[in-house]
Amino acid sequence: MCGIVAAVADHNIVPMLVEGLKKLEYRGYDSAGLALLNPTLTRLRSVGRVAELAAQAEGQSAQLGIAHTRWATHGVPSERNAHPHVSTGLAVVHNGIIENYAEIKQELAAAGYVFSSDTDTEVIAHLVQETLKTSADLFEAVQRAAHRLVGAYAIAVLCENTERIVVARQGAPLLLGLGTDGSYAASDASALLQVTRRMVYLEEGDVAELSRDGYRIVGADGTAVTRPVHESTLSADAVELGEYRHYMQKEIFEQPQALAATLEMIGGAHVLSPNLFGASAPEVLADVRSVLIIACGTSYHAGLVARYWIEQLAGLPCTVEVASEYRYRVSVPDAAQLVVAISQSGETADTLASIRHAKSLGMARTLAICNVPESAIVRECALRFLTRAGPEIGVASTKAFTTQLATLFLLAATLAKQAGRLTAEQESGYLTALRHLPVAVQKVLALEPGIAAWAKLFADKRHALFLGRGPHYPIAMEGALKLKEISYIHAEAYPAGELKHGPLALVDRDMPVISVAPNDALLEKLKSNLKEVAARGGELYVFADADSAVEAEPGLHILRLPEHYGVLSPVLHVVALQLLAYHAALVKGTDVDKPRNLAKSVTVE
Repeated sequence: MCGIVAAVADHNIVPMLVEGLKKLEYRGYDSAGLALLNPTLTRLRSVGRVAELAAQAEGQSAQLGIAHTRWATHGVPSERNAHPHVSTGLAVVHNGIIENYAEIKQELAAAGYVFSSDTDTEVIAHLVQETLKTSADLFEAVQRAAHRLVGAYAIAVLCENTERIVVARQGAPLLLGLGTDGSYAASDASALLQVTRRMVYLEEGDVAELSRDGYRIVGADGTAVTRPVHESTLSADAVELGEYRHYMQKEIFEQPQALAATLEMIGGAHVLSPNLFGASAPEVLADVRSVLIIACGTSYHAGLVARYWIEQLAGLPCTVEVASEYRYRVSVPDAAQLVVAISQSGETADTLASIRHAKSLGMARTLAICNVPESAIVRECALRFLTRAGPEIGVASTKAFTTQLATLFLLAATLAKQAGRLTAEQESGYLTALRHLPVAVQKVLALEPGIAAWAKLFADKRHALFLGRGPHYPIAMEGALKLKEISYIHAEAYPAGELKHGPLALVDRDMPVISVAPNDALLEKLKSNLKEVAARGGELYVFADADSAVEAEPGLHILRLPEHYGVLSPVLHVVALQLLAYHAALVKGTDVDKPRNLAKSVTVE
């Protein structure tokens, strides 16, 4: 959520700032703005899409500027609350939340500062301005002001008569871009690929100064530090829409490649190795007694599927916690428990804070499953597995989810082997199934025309019910989440066996019921649950395996997946549900990639 782009160069940087904001639109936002020095401060702001800001910026020229997309926290979406915020020739943009802003605001108001917005960010502008009265320069003033701030922030500051930009981060992502003609900063590497591939990832508490000639960084203790320079492997084409109508559609169809890239590490091996998760993994995983999975949203659903796999394969107790709840309750720590953090961005605030909380309780066996190599969660954990899904632009996660599932299955099988519960035959079978997974997903994608036809049948409904059993219950939850996220149809998921304990009261002709029906040990039980729906006049849409003995009849629509995939079946069924949500949103005409009120990367609580 929110996005920052900053640049100081020897050419006009306005087009670069605007293009950078466009690359960050996927993060979610409701307003946008930029501040330029040319040579005095010029501020442009708009509510709505970056395209509106781009129209305002047409013809503007500057060699130094900062830009921002805002996702409202303090104050409604409006021009007065849009960033940048200013204070007498000084401008600031900010991602995050300042928890002690009210206290600082009261102090600054008493000193004569007048506030024109409802945001916590405006406090930063006035605080830096006040600090400049006793500081040698902008760099020192931002350092001192940052020490006063409590909460999460990534900030960029510019000031008249200073041909430099100062940035700082604490709890929110920020990186530098090193160009041949200037220096840059952004929330995400995708915004800077247009000017450079050389990136420096700032660490917690870092403050950096950017100039045309280079940069300098000081750490949280105020001493000069050197951070490694990384060559980004992200291609500009990877964040282009290409032939697809939406990024979500593109990313759904990229899943075979994403899974192949994620599973490339197993190569042609005939055995599983704990080293897949890091050099120290053999020791860390050797005597694990249980597993705790921490995640939010879609990643939480991946964790719920993994619980079935870990307990079935490895025989280890597994608990899955919503990250935003875990650290606020009294839990029982266990030093022999493996703590797994799942996050697409690696910057999810609640998940990051929960990992730190677990470590503070003495739980040092930590594993990050993440899609971003240099992210905070990856750096925080002892072990890591990168999902290699590539950039995911659509707010509704798709390929990040299926690559998480593949990784979690690898983890479950590896833990089973460590526990002596995996025969050589099973190990070989699982590896074969994983290698075939991209092909199996490709076959599911071929069902798109039939799924699109289904979407037309119920896209005008206001509510929908999703059913699943066993490891497919979390897949039903994910299907419901996808539908509500992008089509705004209210959808809920239940274990099919719970129908008669309440949800059946909702079933009528206006309540479509979507069910996942793999040919597994629970199929007969599920068929009885479907009969309960049909008897109440409910309209059923069933995704069945090719060999599932479920037959179409009036009020019961069936789409058959090309093959039954055993324990990995959840990966195939969720792809079908993703397509269903996508096409329902198309029929309704919603903004598929940027659904209202939502952000891609949730970097605040």
